[in-house]
Amino acid sequence: MMSEIKQTALSKPNYSLLKERKMKKHRFKWSVLCLLLAACSQFPAQAGVIIAINHTQWAINRFSVDGNPGIDSIGPYQGGGGGCCYSVPAKWKPGMTVRVDWETGVGTTEGFPGFGKWDEYLAWREKINAQKRQHSQVVPVPYYQNGGDTCGITVHFLPCDQIKVTTSCDAYGSPNYPIKEPLEMKEPKVCPK
Repeated sequence: MMSEIKQTALSKPNYSLLKERKMKKHRFKWSVLCLLLAACSQFPAQAGVIIAINHTQWAINRFSVDGNPGIDSIGPYQGGGGGCCYSVPAKWKPGMTVRVDWETGVGTTEGFPGFGKWDEYLAWREKINAQKRQHSQVVPVPYYQNGGDTCGITVHFLPCDQIKVTTSCDAYGSPNYPIKEPLEMKEPKVCPK
């Protein structure tokens, strides 16, 4: 009589385990392929910080470029910002714009009564808040060399609620910097429309 061979758990292949291992190999291969494709693709121009130069007598309480915050508030006739990160596309295209949103306000604490005089403080705060203004503009991005150096974006706040932007890597005031307006600019009696 021939004895029957009994299958045990050890002799029976575990198909679900084999299938899982095969799927893991495929996932790994796809992950490596995706990483290689990403490494070979053309990345956008380098990202940089969002900086601002304030040429006005007003404080810039807050600002953003295309929704990316500039972080610092900036006093009159000062520079600041430091929001991270802003990246321009690798290729400049005619008609490229950015949207800049900002709030202006009083640039000093003159008349601050202190917190000990609560009623006077509240009146002072109300006066300060009444002078805050919200602004928004869409402005053109000046030409930059395709694939060339760009260093984030710098916003220049000018009198009459005008702005200019640049992606230049040169420092404000240097000979190659594209925006030439002086730091301290007076607000004209009548702003152009």
